[in-house]
Amino acid sequence: MKGEILPVGKVPIHILEKLLKSIPVKDKRVILSGKIGEDVAVIEYPDRFLAVKIDPITLTGKEIGWYVVNINANDIVTSGAVPRFFLVTALLPEKKTDERSINEIFDQIKDACDSLDITLCGGHTEITASLKNPILVGTMLGEGEKNKMLTTSGAKVGDDILLTKGIAVEATSIISREKEKFLLKKYSSKFIERCKGFLYEPGISVVKDALIANKAGGVHSMHDPTEGGIATGLLEIAKAAKVGLMVEEERIKILEETHLLAEEFGIDPLGVIASGSLLITCNATSTPRIIKALKESGIDCFRIGRITESCKGIKMRTTDNRVTDLSAFKRDEIVKIY
Repeated sequence: MKGEILPVGKVPIHILEKLLKSIPVKDKRVILSGKIGEDVAVIEYPDRFLAVKIDPITLTGKEIGWYVVNINANDIVTSGAVPRFFLVTALLPEKKTDERSINEIFDQIKDACDSLDITLCGGHTEITASLKNPILVGTMLGEGEKNKMLTTSGAKVGDDILLTKGIAVEATSIISREKEKFLLKKYSSKFIERCKGFLYEPGISVVKDALIANKAGGVHSMHDPTEGGIATGLLEIAKAAKVGLMVEEERIKILEETHLLAEEFGIDPLGVIASGSLLITCNATSTPRIIKALKESGIDCFRIGRITESCKGIKMRTTDNRVTDLSAFKRDEIVKIY
C-alpha cells in the first residue's frame, strides 16, 4: 500500500532526520555531517576546515545562474568559512534550449562567481528529457580557520537573535519575475523593476553580512533561512541547538514591496523563501557592536528575539502582544503563485 503523497518542497523533518541518522560517518575527518538545521558538511584538515554545500535552484528559471551561486555561497559563510570553489550541474529542458540560452545561464554563473571572488572549476551540462524549466544544482566549497568554525547548533540560551536586511527578499524578486504580466495590470513598471531588482539590492547574498558579523565577534551561530522562510529557519536553529526561542513579530522587518506582493497573493511573509536575510545568534553584550558594524557597511540589522530554554518552546510575541507558537509551514508559501 502506498504511503501519503508528500507536497512540493522540503522533505518533512521527521522523515529527513530518520534518513540522516541511518548514514554512517566513515572518516573521522568529517566533523560535521548531515543534520537537521546544519547548512554544510565540514571536513577537517591539519591547518583549516573545508565546508561543502550542495543546493539546487528549482523555484525559478529566471536569473537562475545568479541564484545558484549565491544560494550556495550563503550556506558556506554561515559556517565561518569563505566560499572559494564552485561546481554546477545544469539540467536544461529539451525543445527549449539553444546556444543563446546556455550562454545566458553561464554568463550569470560567471558574473556571480566574479562578484564573490569564487573560482568556477567544474560541473556537468546536459539537455534533459521531461523538464519544463532548467534546473541548476550547485556545489560550493569554502575554507575556514580551523578553530573558528560555526554551527547552527552553536546557539546558546540567552543569545540575542539578530536579522539582517528584512525578510522575504528572495521571494519578492521571484514573485515579481514569475508574475510580471499579471502584476503590470495593477502596479507600475517602475515598482515591478524595483521588486525584480531585490535579487541584487538589497540582494540575496549574505556573504558580506556574515563576514562582517563574524569579524565583530561574539557570534555563536548563523543560519541562512531559505525554503520555508524565516519561520522555518528559526525552527531549524531551535531543533539543531536543542533550545527554545522567543521572537517579537513587530521587530521583524518586512519591506514595503514585499508586504504588497505578499498581500496580493495571500502569502504569509514568515513562511516564504527568504534568501537575503541572515539569522545570527550572539552573546547579548555583542549585539550593539555587531549591529553597528553591519550598519556602517550599509546593512540593516535588527534584534528580533532571544534564545530560551527548550522547555519554554518556540514562541512568537505577536503585534497585539499575544504569545503563540511560531508557525510551522509544511510547504513554502511561494507555491501559492503557481
